[in-house]
Amino acid sequence: MREKLGFIGLGQMGRHCAANMLKKLGALTVYDPNDNAVQELVGQGAERAWSATELAQKSDMVFFCVPNIEVVEELLFGPNGMGKAIRPGLMFVDLSTCDFVKTKEVAAKVEALGADFLDSPISGMEARAKSGELSLMCGGKEEIFKKVFPYLEAIGISILYMGGHGLGQFSKTVNNILYNINMAGLAEILPYAVKMGLEPEKVGQFINAGTGRSYASEYFIPRILDGDFSYGFTMESAYKDMKSACEESARSRIPTPVLHAAMTTYQMALLNGYGNDYKGGMIKVYEKLLGVEFRKKRNQGNAD
Repeated sequence: MREKLGFIGLGQMGRHCAANMLKKLGALTVYDPNDNAVQELVGQGAERAWSATELAQKSDMVFFCVPNIEVVEELLFGPNGMGKAIRPGLMFVDLSTCDFVKTKEVAAKVEALGADFLDSPISGMEARAKSGELSLMCGGKEEIFKKVFPYLEAIGISILYMGGHGLGQFSKTVNNILYNINMAGLAEILPYAVKMGLEPEKVGQFINAGTGRSYASEYFIPRILDGDFSYGFTMESAYKDMKSACEESARSRIPTPVLHAAMTTYQMALLNGYGNDYKGGMIKVYEKLLGVEFRKKRNQGNAD
């Protein structure tokens, strides 16, 4: 028998995930403080819950897609959260990107109440959320993963079980910090190339045609050349991944010099006021330092 599904968090990624679940699985109850987001899903056939508690009462499996672990905790244990609706057999699936240490703590509290918890952060841009082609990395009890797996297929094409609680989140952190390290490298070297006299567009062409290319270079270089930094999640919002990774490496006494170097670039971008930019905005730190811009010719500036 199919589980009754609930979904909380209808933001940039969540609304597409919820829409795909509704389209492919046929029924879904949704809740979000943003009435417009709820109305959009109701218009597609979803049932509306007027509170997190009501949604939990109507669901066997509740999916979260919210900004951070603090919001997850508030929804689960806060005064206006699910509270007494948490019961044995209820399953929570967290699609958010959250701190992996705190995720383990939340999972333990949920299980102490008799319910189950699976951390299953999603990876991919908004376009992949819309097409239902996300990647998911899952942590928790394997038997719960197997129960949830058929429902995750509505939103993802790469769905991996990574191990115990928190390891889904840690896997997402590993992916994100590698992406950030790539971007920090581009931020440092691309202005250096311009300072030495190379033309930005030609630099972008040879990098993305050569061995120096990466997913980050292919995605970011065209957008940096256009001066477009407004897409995706902001650096301010995404900073938690780098922070968690650096804290854990310190706790575990694991040397991560490249990670910490990238973290320095990330922090300089935030301190310079670029926190509302997407990660490509890291390049502004070195552009400012060197007095150049990595842009197409019509926008090229040089402050020498």
